[in-house]
Amino acid sequence: MDKSLKRIGLPALVAAVIGPIQVVLGFNLAQLLWPEFDPIRKTISDLAANDSPVQVLMTSFFYLGGTLSIIVAIYARSFALPGRIAIALAGLATYGLAFFTTPSQDGHSDEHRIFAIASFVLSSAWPLFAMRFDKRYAWIIRPTGAILGTALMTIVSLIFLASWTDPNSTLTGLWERIIAVGQTWYMAFVIWFCWLSEKKAAAR
Repeated sequence: MDKSLKRIGLPALVAAVIGPIQVVLGFNLAQLLWPEFDPIRKTISDLAANDSPVQVLMTSFFYLGGTLSIIVAIYARSFALPGRIAIALAGLATYGLAFFTTPSQDGHSDEHRIFAIASFVLSSAWPLFAMRFDKRYAWIIRPTGAILGTALMTIVSLIFLASWTDPNSTLTGLWERIIAVGQTWYMAFVIWFCWLSEKKAAAR
């Protein structure tokens, strides 16, 4: 591959390994330690609410996830700069939702919701902003791949947000876990796909 092209850095690869593991480990470990918690109805944020017995644990995983996003934003240099900025802002939004906690299982915080919505939106939209038009980059970050990835994650995010704002919904927790896991694993997949493509091109 032409040395003038940007490449995936090693810290982004490491973050792409840790990210998918920590997002699943985080809420599952917190739920295991709180057997009465209903993960189908209740959100991951409820695990970090002020009245949660596992608040510190879940909040720590939020901060870890935000930090990994910022590492990706810095070192996933194959992504176009606007996409990296979107990923960094998503990481900062994760810090925000962790800091502005939900007050209780039956209440909500406007600040928390604002940061949570920003995090979900940015984590769905980044592929569109990370798009490369140069055909020497991996197809997954060129227009077709980037648009399809963004469309898929946006659809699931909208389903979750609709459920989250519906007081009668009984599947809010399930939809949130689907999109949270999906966004993290998709980003990891794109990072590793780009890295392998770059490695293959360099070998040629």
